[in-house]
Amino acid sequence: MKAALITEKETVSFLDFDDPEPESDQVVVDIALCGICGTDIHGFNTPGPMRASICGHEWTGTVSKTGNDVTRIKEGDRVVVGVPPSCGSCASCLAGQMDKCKTVLEAVVASGRFDTPHGGFAPRIAVNHWRTVIANSSLSDVQAAQIEPTTICFHAVRSTPPKLGDVVVIQGAGPIGLTTLQWARVAGAGTLISVEPDPLRREIASGLGADYTVEAGETAEELIKDITAGLGADVVYECAGVPPALQSAVDLARRGGVVSLIGLAASDALTKPGEWLRKEINVFASLGYTHEEFEMSMSYVADSKIDLDAIHTGTVPLSEIGEAFSDLSGGASGELKILVDPR
Repeated sequence: MKAALITEKETVSFLDFDDPEPESDQVVVDIALCGICGTDIHGFNTPGPMRASICGHEWTGTVSKTGNDVTRIKEGDRVVVGVPPSCGSCASCLAGQMDKCKTVLEAVVASGRFDTPHGGFAPRIAVNHWRTVIANSSLSDVQAAQIEPTTICFHAVRSTPPKLGDVVVIQGAGPIGLTTLQWARVAGAGTLISVEPDPLRREIASGLGADYTVEAGETAEELIKDITAGLGADVVYECAGVPPALQSAVDLARRGGVVSLIGLAASDALTKPGEWLRKEINVFASLGYTHEEFEMSMSYVADSKIDLDAIHTGTVPLSEIGEAFSDLSGGASGELKILVDPR
């Protein structure tokens, strides 16, 4: 069996692996679709190999084999990649901080017992059974393959929700930004502003509920001042994942406003600490999700409250994954979410 991995900067290689057999606490999943994530693109653009278990971490498929100790999942179940419930025994759980469980974090980053020799850019994968959640039966495979990043956005907005009627800015209109925009709308935002340099992505943001779309920079600052009578936005969700966007998120927020970090910048960011202090900015960061949030986010998608079909712009066979990475990493691609079909 061949799996695609990022083995060097701008290099996707097909490596040989034995067909997986499950260990006692594992299941084998036949991959239907696996999404190319912004993290994958960062890995593709960075010198050195990308960690194998993270390369291809947005997948859905059908369980074909189960380990001897697995009872919660059975052969034939359609699943999405997920995380376990809080373990109840780690330091965080014992301190009563169940939502910060270290076992869940291990699963989020696919480390420890959740590590795998490759990701979902492969026909099959053997994973700890707790990395699977049964897919909502109402979801298509295209929707199910996007539940993992959708749940990241759900977790972020649930952790830093807007108040009813708030002015909300979403920086970036890639898949994460467009999904965050929809969750903010569901959560009760009054005015939604998408800040995005690409005109095609701004158009999609309008179709998904943005009241205003605008380029980054002075144009965005002036628009938000006009809308808020000079105050600034109540909540800014930073989804662009580029270093300068961290300070611009603070610049767009009102005094006492909230900045919620979702996008992952690949390098350090220069900031103006004095401006953060002057504005008394509340800064939050979101990494991952909880087990229950997968069920919640799937229900919203199944009820058509979140549109993932508008974000999916293409599907390629596994053999063409290298071309897809090159296209997405170039910065001028017309694609949003590309899914890889290894079948």
